[in-house]
Amino acid sequence: MWALEQPCPERPAPLLADTPAALLAALGGAALVVAALVAGGWLPGAALAVTGVAAGHGALLATALAWALGGRTLPGAVVVSLLAPAALAARSHPLGLVAYAGPPLWVARLAARGQLGALGLGDRVPVRRVAEGAALGALLGGHLLVSASLTLGVGIAARPAGEFLGALAYDAGANVLAAECFFRGALFGRAQRRWSAAAAAAVSTAAYVLRYLVDPLLPKGVELLVGAVFYLSCLGAVNCWLLRRSGSLLPGLASALGFFAAWRLLDAP
Repeated sequence: MWALEQPCPERPAPLLADTPAALLAALGGAALVVAALVAGGWLPGAALAVTGVAAGHGALLATALAWALGGRTLPGAVVVSLLAPAALAARSHPLGLVAYAGPPLWVARLAARGQLGALGLGDRVPVRRVAEGAALGALLGGHLLVSASLTLGVGIAARPAGEFLGALAYDAGANVLAAECFFRGALFGRAQRRWSAAAAAAVSTAAYVLRYLVDPLLPKGVELLVGAVFYLSCLGAVNCWLLRRSGSLLPGLASALGFFAAWRLLDAP
């Protein structure tokens, strides 16, 4: 009788529920068309790079937003429409990197309206938590620089300031934003409601590392790949812990930005 009187526990939604399949298919189709046009000499190679930013990072961000917004695809389409011109502007003019502010501002606008609580972008988080995340990311990045120098002979690159700032803008407006929103805010957030925190972190981190392994921009070479897998795994696990500890995605975003700032200093081939 007691069992009949108690409400049935709410079952979590399927892990991939509300995925914007039509939008993802459109992005994939557009990427294939551009790749074919570049291969045929109809478009410059830069077109493929711009499309890669819009389609790749746009797919992750659009999926994260759709999961948080009950399957709505318009906010994700807006993100894609901001990423494409940002990538083009950054390649076309030194000041074009400012355009990468568009996607974070759009996400911040949605968060300010209270629509992204499911991603950990809702309630306010103490500044010290964000500072702790930044410190952890910088510490991991510093260890990467020292380790790469001592074990692989990879030093710090003497890149022009504009190139370095452009890389940081890309990380803040596309790379880190998309990865943290999807792999931590969306995937880890959903997975931990179904499984243990450790299992959810393992799934999130494995998918996160795989995303970079298929990235053509990842440095080649067995030693470099092994190192990348190790440090990205550490970063993914740390950021899952930061999200679970604080309930906010902001410490993980700060952590990833600190780590990738160090990553961009490497003189890797």
